Amino acid sequence: PGDNVYVASMDAGIQIPALPVEEIPETHRRQVVDYETDQPPGTIIINPKTKLLYYIIGKNRAIRYGIAVGRSGFEWSGEAVVAEKKEWPTWIPPKEMIARKPELAKFDGVGQPGGPTNPLGARAIYLTSGGRDYGYRIHGTPEWKSIGKNASSGCIRMINQDVIDLYGRLTGGEKVIVLTASGEMPTGLYIPPVIAPKKAEPEVPASAIP
Repeated sequence: PGDNVYVASMDAGIQIPALPVEEIPETHRRQVVDYETDQPPGTIIINPKTKLLYYIIGKNRAIRYGIAVGRSGFEWSGEAVVAEKKEWPTWIPPKEMIARKPELAKFDGVGQPGGPTNPLGARAIYLTSGGRDYGYRIHGTPEWKSIGKNASSGCIRMINQDVIDLYGRLTGGEKVIVLTASGEMPTGLYIPPVIAPKKAEPEVPASAIP
């Protein structure tokens, strides 16, 4: 893995704290690895089974990052593209999440501004599939100890230092492949049905819940 990349920094006037690298599993620290694939450079491949994201940089070579993925019932798979990127994004909790966590009602419609406690972290990479936004993102997180776990509601979480690194490599339009829960290549797009509170609107796809 080489030098510790999880050092403190100041980004857009916001302090990003250093992380105790020894508490991040070696397998989930950012590093360049051999990775057999026929996908071209620039492709992102996400393996929910191993909780790893690969950014292809050359023939069978990739930068590997540790991630957190959707917990049971929120896993999705298929192909997407990078549609948009934002630094220190505002987070607007979906209606379904506010129904589950009423304390978030203060952010309804207005959102939580970007900052050190924002669930989207330092960067958000917005994904669409077939031209449609299903609410899925690759984003940072202040909850770095969730990396390596099934912890989100479908979004792909990364350590803030890692999402800043990946963000800087993307120009938009990159292909993103999310493997199945068992780590296989997807045969199509699978969006799980929403796990909603009582009286939720029917047929709403899983929302952008980080």
